[in-house]
Amino acid sequence: MDKSESLQEMQAEVDAYIKQFKAGYFSPLSQMARLTEEVGELAREINHYYGEKPKKSDEQPKTVEEELGDVLFVTLIMANSLSIDLTEVFNRNMKKFNQRDNYRFERKDGKTHD
Repeated sequence: MDKSESLQEMQAEVDAYIKQFKAGYFSPLSQMARLTEEVGELAREINHYYGEKPKKSDEQPKTVEEELGDVLFVTLIMANSLSIDLTEVFNRNMKKFNQRDNYRFERKDGKTHD
């Protein structure tokens, strides 16, 4: 069954998952290493599908979607371990982008900076 979850619900679900293990959350440095690894795997998939580097015949099939999911999962873990509410962060960032970058690129509605 497909479900739509808020970032807060996703963070809570990941927290419940991590708390079932004795190791719990790893250090921020270990998490950063894992996030870097996952972003590298995402880059590799992007390169296979949209770049000039085809997959080797013996490489396991993976998808950009799968790798983005891994990046999201590790991001949720990192945010939880650092007590960061990603919904609040997202809202602040969107406010910043909507103010700072509102006219940075050519708009479809033709509006220009006042």
